[in-house]
Amino acid sequence: MSVINLKASEVQTREARLGSITGFAGTAGELVGCARAGTLKESERSFSQCMGCSSGNAFCQFSMIQDAIVVNHAPVGCAGDFFTFNFVYRVGQMERDLSPVIGRYFSTNIEEQDTIFGATQKLADTIRKAYERVRPNAIFITTSCASGIIGDDVEGVANDLSEELGIPVIACFCEGFKSKIWTTGFDAAYHSIVRKLVKPPEKKSNKVNVINFWGSKIFDELLNPLGYEVDYIVPFSTVAQLEHISEAAATIQICSTLGTYIGAALEQVYGVPEIKSPPAYGIAGTDRWMREIGRVLDSQGEIEEVIAKEHERVLPKLEEYRNKLQGKTAYLTAGAAHGHALIALLQELGMTVQGAAIFHHDPIYDNGDVVSDALAHAVNTYGDVPNYNVCNKQAYELVNILNKVRPDIMIARHGGMTMWGAKLGIPTLLIGDEQLSFGYQGVLNYAERILESLDNKEFVINLAKHSTMPYTKWWLEQDPFSFLRSDLDVKIY
Repeated sequence: MSVINLKASEVQTREARLGSITGFAGTAGELVGCARAGTLKESERSFSQCMGCSSGNAFCQFSMIQDAIVVNHAPVGCAGDFFTFNFVYRVGQMERDLSPVIGRYFSTNIEEQDTIFGATQKLADTIRKAYERVRPNAIFITTSCASGIIGDDVEGVANDLSEELGIPVIACFCEGFKSKIWTTGFDAAYHSIVRKLVKPPEKKSNKVNVINFWGSKIFDELLNPLGYEVDYIVPFSTVAQLEHISEAAATIQICSTLGTYIGAALEQVYGVPEIKSPPAYGIAGTDRWMREIGRVLDSQGEIEEVIAKEHERVLPKLEEYRNKLQGKTAYLTAGAAHGHALIALLQELGMTVQGAAIFHHDPIYDNGDVVSDALAHAVNTYGDVPNYNVCNKQAYELVNILNKVRPDIMIARHGGMTMWGAKLGIPTLLIGDEQLSFGYQGVLNYAERILESLDNKEFVINLAKHSTMPYTKWWLEQDPFSFLRSDLDVKIY
């Protein structure tokens, strides 16, 4: 278990804190075994096509706090994703029945001369101008490779302007070059929030924190009858809400990859118990998760009634879907914990998971509890998964594998990966709302969407006929892990 240190201005990277990796090829069971034995090692790539940036992941969390603004202390090129964050923010607000407003994002536009003479004055001027325009209740500063390399005193500027403006001005150190694990950006954002924004509890409340992305609200229906209110954090929270999350009765994570750090921080620093269980994907996983909710919230009797009622409702329908999907094959690509959960969900539906390309792997979580390991849960409950690849969005490996295994359907969590299956004529399903597949109803929701994708192949079949791949025939005939240094001799056929 990692020890949360709020006195430090920045969080340790996941490589240093958890031993996380971005390179592995083998089976899911082998990966779990190595992680449990403490023998998991990073396998380096001699060629890398791309990778995610932790700075962007920190920014995406701050970008949807309703009454805060974000100042990106970076060259203007790092602002290229602002429009994407704004789009997601506006769509998400409508999903949550909020009035859609535009995001409030600012760039300091570090230029060549700033890298020589420093850009702290430019940062301070940008913050003052942003405050005058918007009058927010908090300002977050996200750092960049450029600001980190030149060594700007971002923390000093933030502290001075907090006093000057009378609101929290909070530095978040999330330089992309410091970590190959993109999710370190989530940790950096949450470290900044817990360190500088969250207040010690004045009293305990009946609220439950739900650490989530920007999907639909599904937890009220479960928790309200138990006498609890739901606080969805961080997207669409207000500054005042975040100040009081230390008073919650418990913390739920929609995805351990997202919330491992803040869940552990709230428990260690403020005594808010974290629900330690794999996320509720598939019947077995949902049963386990529900019972952990009941234990922590002292509602075991009510939870058992819900489980029995939902089994009676869902299991007959699930059997119908299993009969239709039996024998169908799937390959998936996603972030770690959500990808592990989808493996369990697909196997719950009776499908054969031919493999997975997962963006990174955390051998442990910040709470130190192995019970939370979603991949171990999937392997122990449903069986091993071959062709398991840990890769930070290396499309060249994904295309090579897809070309060999040719699944009936490809499941993707991130939009940039979907075109590769479609170009090969493989029906590809992208579901941005991670909550759609959560819980008992989520199994049925996903089954319905998979069947819809399998029944509508014409577009991808025609697309494949008229598409070209950027990868040569030579590469598609190679072992997909030719550029990955690994001790395992992996063959995919």
